[in-house]
Amino acid sequence: MTSGQFDFDVDAFLAEPLTARLATDGPTVRPVWFLWEEGAFWVMTGPWARLPERVAKDPEVALVVDECDLATGRIRQVTARGRGELVPFDVARGRRKLTRYLGPDESLWDARFVGYLYDDTGEYGGAMWLRLVPASLSAKDLSYSVSPAASPSATSPSSS
Repeated sequence: MTSGQFDFDVDAFLAEPLTARLATDGPTVRPVWFLWEEGAFWVMTGPWARLPERVAKDPEVALVVDECDLATGRIRQVTARGRGELVPFDVARGRRKLTRYLGPDESLWDARFVGYLYDDTGEYGGAMWLRLVPASLSAKDLSYSVSPAASPSATSPSSS
């Protein structure tokens, strides 16, 4: 979907297990894990959070995903804005998202995450999705070249 529009491969960048920051009314900003699929950001939420209440009150949200690696000079950011929509939880999508951040071995996951996928009630702990199809999406590559003398490892004290 986003190939060719930007200076770097936005789809590949958003496939990395990065943390986004989601802003809602207030303003309130919170770190979130996300999944980028079907041209939308998917953020897991539920009754344990104030996010569903905030989005129901005012669905306008902004989200930024970025990285800053001082050792390599890689700085990239994707910013999205639009109307968030609360939609029913989809277990298969939940598994894809959690595998991305927690790894493929579900036996190693914290029990609260496993509960989203296997709740016998079918309610999955009340989990739901915040779905954001961006009305606007911008991506910037602000990367720079790192001089060997300026890299963090070159300036740290040696242990000789």
